[in-house]
Amino acid sequence: MNRIFSGIQPSGILHLGNYLGAIKQWVELQNTADEAIFCVVDLHAITVPQDPIQLKKNILSTAAIYLAAGINPDKSAIFVQSSRPEHTELMWILNTITKVGELSRMTQFKDKTARESADSASVGLFDYPVLMAADILLYQTTRVPVGEDQKQHVELTRDIAQRFNSKYGEAFTVPEPVIKKESARIMGLDDPAKKMSKSASSPLNYIGLTDDADTIMSKFKKAVTDSGSEIKAGADKPAITNMLNIFSEVTGKSIANLETQYNGKGYGDFKIALAEAVIDYLRPVQERYFSLMKEEDQLREILAEGSGRIAPIAQQTLENVKTKIGLGF
Repeated sequence: MNRIFSGIQPSGILHLGNYLGAIKQWVELQNTADEAIFCVVDLHAITVPQDPIQLKKNILSTAAIYLAAGINPDKSAIFVQSSRPEHTELMWILNTITKVGELSRMTQFKDKTARESADSASVGLFDYPVLMAADILLYQTTRVPVGEDQKQHVELTRDIAQRFNSKYGEAFTVPEPVIKKESARIMGLDDPAKKMSKSASSPLNYIGLTDDADTIMSKFKKAVTDSGSEIKAGADKPAITNMLNIFSEVTGKSIANLETQYNGKGYGDFKIALAEAVIDYLRPVQERYFSLMKEEDQLREILAEGSGRIAPIAQQTLENVKTKIGLGF
């Protein structure tokens, strides 16, 4: 069985990095996997404060983006994490075999608490990787398409699965991360040293998937560049390298071909051309998205159907785990 599982938090505006680094890959993988499961991971979103009304809207909006991007509910199960209580129940069990030291070494936790004391962070934020492990292991996932920044969490998931299997007997499939190297980490337009993020302090960091054409053009025009004027990828040109990666993804042209095409041209012309390419690329996704958002009842039906479809897998895994550790009577 080749089963994939992945998800995105409904914690803000989904951006081009989410699309190129994750959702685009999901669309491709759903056609080759025996089973594909894509989750709106709302329980992860509440590890940091959320406005309840906005969170409800974001959950449906994230599901609409999945569908608009090409996730097919006839091929893939799409559901909301909190609709399946097995996630949190399995998480608690996995907590009992996960070490505090392992969680303390998670770089994402360190990054997210860098500006504030870790003592002020929620236990949920600290424990986030164990919930992610439960998400993955609950469905006997074989492959997990993730960004480079989540690879460490999948490695912890593998460790937890192997530890449980060794101690109690085979209960979990040990998953493999699937990372598309070219677009594994789309960086911020305002700072190529930091990834594009929907939680960034400045909207100039990201291209929102629902940004209009004028906004996209404006953001690319304001994007930071490197010293010099050569359109060429390289370690000494992180900003241009990031933009070339984006350009390549949205046009299908190789970076080498783009370097040749824009040889001798300035950054200004290059950024305008890139913005136009991104606008064209996102237009059909945006049209489908806005159409779907007018049909909220249909979105809810798709999510409910997806939750029901994967329920037997989750229930069987949890029941097996509970039996192995001696719970129940």
